[in-house]
Amino acid sequence: MELLHSGKVRDVYADGDDLVLVASDRISVFDVVLPTLIPDKGAILTRLSLWWFERLADVVPNHVLSATDVPAQWAGRAVRCRRLAMVPVECIARGHLAGSSLAEYRAHGAVQGNPLPAGLVEGSRLPAPVFTPSTKEPAGSGRHDAPLTFEEVVARVGAALADQLRRLTVEVYARGAELAAERGVVIADTKLEFGHASDGGLVLGDELLTPDSSRFWPLEEWSPGRPQFAFDKQYVRDWTVGTGWDRTEPGPELPDDVVEVTRRRYVTAYERITGRRWS
Repeated sequence: MELLHSGKVRDVYADGDDLVLVASDRISVFDVVLPTLIPDKGAILTRLSLWWFERLADVVPNHVLSATDVPAQWAGRAVRCRRLAMVPVECIARGHLAGSSLAEYRAHGAVQGNPLPAGLVEGSRLPAPVFTPSTKEPAGSGRHDAPLTFEEVVARVGAALADQLRRLTVEVYARGAELAAERGVVIADTKLEFGHASDGGLVLGDELLTPDSSRFWPLEEWSPGRPQFAFDKQYVRDWTVGTGWDRTEPGPELPDDVVEVTRRRYVTAYERITGRRWS
């Protein structure tokens, strides 16, 4: 088996015609991989992604071939996948105002070319989900992912594919947000990655609706107008900002209590959404 690529969180191996995608316990914030691992994180991301891939397969096909036909040392944190020619755009859907979209809304009343009504506050639910794509910068490049307008996506990939990416991203997000809300979780936003299979079909790859790729808030505590309690890596983002870190390499070591709180929040997200106890 040949290591093809080591990303911020996942390592990609070639195994014949297939790929084996291994989720590590690494955590990245602001596009920087931190030196401290979060125990069980890779397994949680893998199992939650598999749960979502199964439930949303009628919306868009995915890259998963097997969750069990993987080397024993990676069991539970690896999947066997189809090879895809990845689209060079990160596809983001937002259903609530948070993160970078909040600052842009306050300044311009819109987010990446999507006009929004006046009077929204931090955590507000948007009238409808919006598509807010970004560039995808390689790990270790020193460059941060940059926002793209829809017109810039069209210029990169063509109008037909751009329309398909927007439609599928919003549909996957909307279906996922509806399912999660029934389980007491608000999905504020999420990031998806797509690629083309050997037959030319557009396929969902990487991970799906996890605490790494999404903002998760407990529904019972959601209260617009303030920062939200998060079942995702926002807790780590906030901690690193509080240290005065300048968001460049190297990132700070995480203390034990931050590691444990982060692990517990990832576990809680998994348990709430799937209804399964983590073990």
